[in-house]
Amino acid sequence: MLRLLERPALSLLSRADALCNRWYGWRFNPLYQSGTIVVALYLVLLITGLWLILFYRIATPWTSVARITADPWTGNWVRGLHRYATDAAVIATAVHGLRMFAQARSWGARALAWISGGVLVLLLLACAWTGYVMVWDSFGGHLAREGARMADALPFLSEPVSRAFTGEQPVPAVFFFITLFAHIGIPLAMGVVFWLHVKRLSRPLLLPPRPLLWSVVGVLTSAAVVFRVSMAPEADPFVQASSVNIDLFVAFWLPLTAALSGGQVLGGLVAAALLLVSVPALVARRGPHAPVPSMVDEEVCTGCTQCSIDCPYGAIEMVTRTDSRPTLVAHVDPSLCVSCGICAGSCAPMGVGPAGRTGRDQLAALQTWLREPANGASGIVVIGCEQGAGRFAAAWTDAGARFLPVSCAGNLHTSVIEKLIREGAPGVLLAACPPRDCWTREGPRWLHERVYHDREAELQARVPRERVRIIHVNAHESTAARAALRTFAADVAVLGNSALTPGPDGPALCDTSDEADR
Repeated sequence: MLRLLERPALSLLSRADALCNRWYGWRFNPLYQSGTIVVALYLVLLITGLWLILFYRIATPWTSVARITADPWTGNWVRGLHRYATDAAVIATAVHGLRMFAQARSWGARALAWISGGVLVLLLLACAWTGYVMVWDSFGGHLAREGARMADALPFLSEPVSRAFTGEQPVPAVFFFITLFAHIGIPLAMGVVFWLHVKRLSRPLLLPPRPLLWSVVGVLTSAAVVFRVSMAPEADPFVQASSVNIDLFVAFWLPLTAALSGGQVLGGLVAAALLLVSVPALVARRGPHAPVPSMVDEEVCTGCTQCSIDCPYGAIEMVTRTDSRPTLVAHVDPSLCVSCGICAGSCAPMGVGPAGRTGRDQLAALQTWLREPANGASGIVVIGCEQGAGRFAAAWTDAGARFLPVSCAGNLHTSVIEKLIREGAPGVLLAACPPRDCWTREGPRWLHERVYHDREAELQARVPRERVRIIHVNAHESTAARAALRTFAADVAVLGNSALTPGPDGPALCDTSDEADR
């Protein structure tokens, strides 16, 4: 059932991405940076929280926070920045989670990242809850009573927790001490869980680009200065507040649970938490739909280590050979492989990759593709990622290009580009996803390095680079893609017909024929 939600969620997200790309460009699109923005906001919350805690008093919680809020020079805007950063972190976390779900990046080898991310969501909301309770205004008192209502539903407590907030006696100072301790301890726990969250990623990006980082901090700081926070009345069990200003970003369920009992609310929250961490099991592809992990042809493997270096998930390690050859050999851990195929693009001798998508398989498929009448004619060839440019394949054909899909830009072996140029294509346009939105994390990055910076399995120097171009488009940027194609076609037309001639001009391309195998 949950898998049925992936496609509409992806469509909604892709349209929002395309809009933000027009406004900010893909390099600074905040939707692509949602995960790193959360980390940046976490640091903002730590810094502002440490400053605020210096002036907080357990004995007089509301009075001490009121004193901070009354300070127009530092206290008010620092507290406002702390609050607005919390709301922004919740929003960015929701966007990040939606992206991972919509792009089917929540199961299999990525299950640990999803489950740890779900735990981080719960810890973030719990930390925000304790923070508002520490203020002890009408909203903080409301949250405390809601928490007590749920605690009262637990069968092992000797007496109702809610009695502490009835006004029979002052709320004990130990309650605020425990709340403060939790508010400090939860971020420390989040740091440990975050380590698990990125544990299986190679080269995780933790912070957004500096211009975007400082823009986010600047916008939130400006909001804190302009929209000054104010103090609500102190929580008082004997005063019925006419209205309570609720922060719906961190307590969005409160309006929905007012008519429910504490046990029902607790049961609903537990069920929601269980559903969140059960997503990997509910949406996993099994049987014939399961992704095929990469395989290694040990006879071809030279032990160069490049596939192991380039793997975004650390699924490939170099191990000792069992034969007499002195080099190491690549070994794929199927439990960590997501079948992205980036290793196939990294292997110069074409000895590794998922079945049917190794470099040799790509050249064999290209031969078949070129025999089709529609693809045999000369014209620019667009090689596009199936998750991005492949979603509007017909638009490329309508624009006069020949379209060749690939599972990921990083999966493409550069010999395919050279083969197309040799077969008479005046130019090859590589339409990759934006680098920060690659479904397999690093595909566009490694493609760019192989084409332009001589990374292993590089595009050979004999291939004219002016006939090859890389663009970045998502699934809803067909207009921008066609404009880029027109520009590229005009640039290629100026070059004339001089290109590589058929047949090897230097080291031969990998021959996939039966004669070569014999």
